[in-house]
Amino acid sequence: MTRRRRRLLIVGAIVLVAAFGWMLALVLEPAFQRTIVITSGADGGIYRGFADRYAPLLKREGIKLDIRSSSGSVENYQRLADPDSAYQVGFIQSGTTSPKDTDNLQTIAAVSYEPIWVFYRGDATIDRLSRLRGKRISMGVPGSGLLHVSQVLLGYSGITSRNSTLLQMDANAAYQGLESGQLDAAFFIGRPDADMQHTLLTSNLKLMSFAQADALVQKFPSLSKIVLPRASTSVADDLPRSDVTLLAATALLVSKDTLHPALVYLLLDAARTVHGGEDYFTPLGTFPNLNTEEFPISDESVRYFRSGRPFLYRYLPFWLASLIERRLLILVPFLALLIGLAQALPRMLEARMKKRLVVWYRAIKALEDDVWKNAQPSRAQIAQWSDEIESIDAHASQIRIPYRYFQDVYALKQAIGVVRDRIAHVAQKVQS
Repeated sequence: MTRRRRRLLIVGAIVLVAAFGWMLALVLEPAFQRTIVITSGADGGIYRGFADRYAPLLKREGIKLDIRSSSGSVENYQRLADPDSAYQVGFIQSGTTSPKDTDNLQTIAAVSYEPIWVFYRGDATIDRLSRLRGKRISMGVPGSGLLHVSQVLLGYSGITSRNSTLLQMDANAAYQGLESGQLDAAFFIGRPDADMQHTLLTSNLKLMSFAQADALVQKFPSLSKIVLPRASTSVADDLPRSDVTLLAATALLVSKDTLHPALVYLLLDAARTVHGGEDYFTPLGTFPNLNTEEFPISDESVRYFRSGRPFLYRYLPFWLASLIERRLLILVPFLALLIGLAQALPRMLEARMKKRLVVWYRAIKALEDDVWKNAQPSRAQIAQWSDEIESIDAHASQIRIPYRYFQDVYALKQAIGVVRDRIAHVAQKVQS
């Protein structure tokens, strides 16, 4: 073996050892993170309530939900769209953002309707937002989805800061303002069973029914038309005393598209447990769903709603299923490579062994051709041929190859014997 070839073999061995070490490190590292950072919304709000219900469900699977408050949907979107932020999951209200392809966000599921309530003071019945012109109106707080939706709806109805007093207040301040007479109307958002909504629905304030709901939904497709049934707040007191038409945004559970697929399945399970029941507006099993086009739908969500959890996650504990899945993703290609190498190496070795013999077969063939071409060789030429065949024989005897290739060596020796006999025959003819 030459020095150059030896050096190449050493470098190749080092590369293989390094590659094996790298693969081993990947196999031994933790399967995935065990903490999900979620941007939830305001403390006491609907999104915070969802996150608080998700947390114990995820904890059963060994996952900690790190809940961080925000001002609402708009801030949640900004946090998730920032690729350098720690936030991985959040709730975003439909219709409050203008998603971009570069956001790299995905919808895990639509999880709930978010009814929009307009409460007002006075004796007159109001069923159109345009009748609030000139009034003092609270629209929500900065960074909230409610503020964005309120501004859009009021804009459709010709209500602007030039002809009305538009204020940005949280739910508690808006309720107090209505009770004290400092406000004429206020927008609220939340489920009917939330504390604030229950307080409002049982107060002396009036709830607006959207007579133009169908037209507003056409203009603002991210909203839905829903109905609060008569007496749904109190059958005994018949509250409300008629069906009330409301508009509703949809709460979306959104994540960065880098979130581990195993965690997406866990969040979907939690969402189905928390949001799968019936309520005032939807029958059993309506939520969660994928009826949204705000952001691209997660591939795992499509698979989940089509056929449920993947096989491993269906029958094994979550930690074990995720461990196996990750290891298989790494080991299967690695094993395929090893199998390929195991099949190729014997062929490469055989080709290398035969290459050693081919050199001498070529020498024998060249010598034999030379013998056949010289019809009247001299004694000196015959002596040269004899020396060459003996030299080939000597070198062939020194070839070091494994025992399994000895039959090829003896085949070479037979070829040497054939040519040696031919040279002896020619020499005998010349002497005679």
